Amino acid sequence: MITNEMLNTRLNLPLESKIAMSRKRIKQWINKFGVNGCYVSFSGGKDSTVLKHMVESVVKSDYMLRGVIPSVFVNTGLEYPEIVDFARTQENVIEIRPKMPFNQVIEKYGYPVISKEQSQFLSEIQNTKSEKLMNIRLNGNKYGRGKVSNKWKFLIDAPFKISHKCCDVMKKNPAKHYEKETGRKPFLGTMAQESQLRRQKYIKNGCNAFDVKRPNSAPLSFWTDNDIWEYIRKYNISYSKIYDMGYNRTGCMFCMYGCHHSHDDRFEVMQKTHPKQYNYCMNQLGIGKVLDYIGVKHD
Repeated sequence: MITNEMLNTRLNLPLESKIAMSRKRIKQWINKFGVNGCYVSFSGGKDSTVLKHMVESVVKSDYMLRGVIPSVFVNTGLEYPEIVDFARTQENVIEIRPKMPFNQVIEKYGYPVISKEQSQFLSEIQNTKSEKLMNIRLNGNKYGRGKVSNKWKFLIDAPFKISHKCCDVMKKNPAKHYEKETGRKPFLGTMAQESQLRRQKYIKNGCNAFDVKRPNSAPLSFWTDNDIWEYIRKYNISYSKIYDMGYNRTGCMFCMYGCHHSHDDRFEVMQKTHPKQYNYCMNQLGIGKVLDYIGVKHD
């Protein structure tokens, strides 16, 4: 098991050391499942762009590894146009789609707000009939965990539904369907620095989670954003032009996770760069009223 100290040490390693470690993890994954048993989860963002380059370079550099590892792009309909355009210009990319569009997801389940964890807790409070679960979500378990933060308890009575299920419906389910059809196991471009949940997963499983319900490899887990950009410059890798338009993140356009942080201005930037999409999400999807309710500036 990896400790917090080990992770912190790895986060501070020089890029060359990180590249060597990541390539080793990639080889271990391929040796376990074979070239025909792996795929790269490709979002079109900078992290998965680096991952795709690294996985393909490992395969090309080892004469024992014959075959092609495909990259799978889940086009949810929520990606920035520049991301979709970029993904479609890359070699060996398979495009798949979810069964349900975003407007139906929020109508059926609710809006993704604050964080995946907090939206799950809020959704369970709004929908559960279990007094035990209700008590935990309001007051925490015996360790004081698993509850809605005091800061966000006012959302319990929000005039709209809240849910964490958007990612599952729009991204994970199509990927799982692809995995079931092909038998391939994913390389993911996630990093421990992105959230406490991802940090915990890395500490528990390391880069290669062989013994979990859904085996996956995240060989960039101990990288940082600075490492990603340094790698891109080092190998002169092309990336989506969305990053040159004022965006630091390129997840789903209409996702509200993290937008309450003071430094996050994604919707204000969207109003300038993508006014058509901005108007659709604020007015037709009702995201404007949600942002107003949680006190997030968006214009």
